[in-house]
Amino acid sequence: MSTQGSILFSIFEFYPETMINKQFVTSNLIFILFVNYQICLAQQVSYAKEVISMLCSESMKGRGYVDNGDKNAAKYLASEFEKAGLKKYTKTYFQTFTTPVNSFPGKMSLSVNGKKLRPGEDFLIDPGSPGISGKFSAEVLTAEDLLSKDGWMTKIKNASSRFVVVSAFDKTKYSADQLKHINDIISFLKYSKENPAKGVLILTTEKLTWSGSTEVFFKPCFTIKTSALSDSVASIEIAAENKFLKNYQTQNVIGYLEGSKKDSLLVFTAHYDHLGMMGNETMFPGANDNASGVSLLLNLVKHFSAIKPAYTVVFIAFAAEEIGLVGSKYFTDHSLFPLAKIKFLLNFDLAGTGDDGIQVVNGKIYQKKFDLMTRLNDQDKLLKQIKIRGEACNSDHCMFHTKGVPCFFIYTLGGIQAYHDIYDRPETLPLTDYQDYFTLLVKFIENL
Repeated sequence: MSTQGSILFSIFEFYPETMINKQFVTSNLIFILFVNYQICLAQQVSYAKEVISMLCSESMKGRGYVDNGDKNAAKYLASEFEKAGLKKYTKTYFQTFTTPVNSFPGKMSLSVNGKKLRPGEDFLIDPGSPGISGKFSAEVLTAEDLLSKDGWMTKIKNASSRFVVVSAFDKTKYSADQLKHINDIISFLKYSKENPAKGVLILTTEKLTWSGSTEVFFKPCFTIKTSALSDSVASIEIAAENKFLKNYQTQNVIGYLEGSKKDSLLVFTAHYDHLGMMGNETMFPGANDNASGVSLLLNLVKHFSAIKPAYTVVFIAFAAEEIGLVGSKYFTDHSLFPLAKIKFLLNFDLAGTGDDGIQVVNGKIYQKKFDLMTRLNDQDKLLKQIKIRGEACNSDHCMFHTKGVPCFFIYTLGGIQAYHDIYDRPETLPLTDYQDYFTLLVKFIENL
């Protein structure tokens, strides 16, 4: 019997038929339950906004590797686990490990032809770049130069004191083979110590998208939006500081709630790290990627803290996803419980939109589970669509999937296009269908 049915039965049993109209009680109780349900949903979204705002605050430093950004975020998550009464596998909620990572904690300035450009808006430094400081002239290479062996090699041969500048070009004008050749030469210029130039500038008309790196390469490299330039590049002035952290200690955050069925586990995961700082002033907040996914994780923590789960449920917030799924790989190699006990795992990333529904990675692998989710969605008309996808090693679920753990990676579709840039902020994250998404997840989990 449902909770609503139990309440109705109790009321009817308490009040004789002569004393109260059942229809009146039913309609009013349904109204009260509906209002309470709406309040509950509003609280979920309100809490999600609170979590996202906290994780994207200045104190978190983009949850990267400058000024303990990742550690500040981990402490916040541990405090939320503690408030909800989650149990620990060890003395703390932390599973620590070390990883190499390149960081940019200091100066980050770039001027072209005397015009100072804005970090994050006008330019990016390659995440694997070493630091560099000075004034340099430019050796400009066009796409035609790159397609001509004599052209680009001749130009860079005597560029030991200059920066090589690769001009923006229209990709539609070249064949697939030509584009591959051009990209191979650009990779050589960026990453090979055989390139004699001081460094590389790549000009682009495309969106600026940053990432992280566990390595430092031989040449500094910058990508610049052509819209930030008023003329061809002639002179460059740079002050960029990097700090390579060979054995940086970071941490996964792990807690659990014990259910009546202890032999099988349900595991919910989301990575909490992001790209951090590019210099001491430019932060990448990471609202959608992945403060939003963490907010789902914490909402499930609150839900199952209030409603005792049938299965033991484990909650894992991973570190170091953005630099190569490092945290989840460490966990699966040093698991705190047998991976074979996992009945199903759900990984959340990019949970802040939903205008066009959700995408389910591994849906084609676990078709019955996907069909269950689709059926539940259709019954209550929750999300616009649930799109199916096969295998993809594009988030932390991958490390579990490769070890035979049944799992889905789910992300929302549509809405804002901010991704791995400075515009992925809480104030522009719509959380379009967050309530229905959460409702679907709870229904799915209850039916596993």
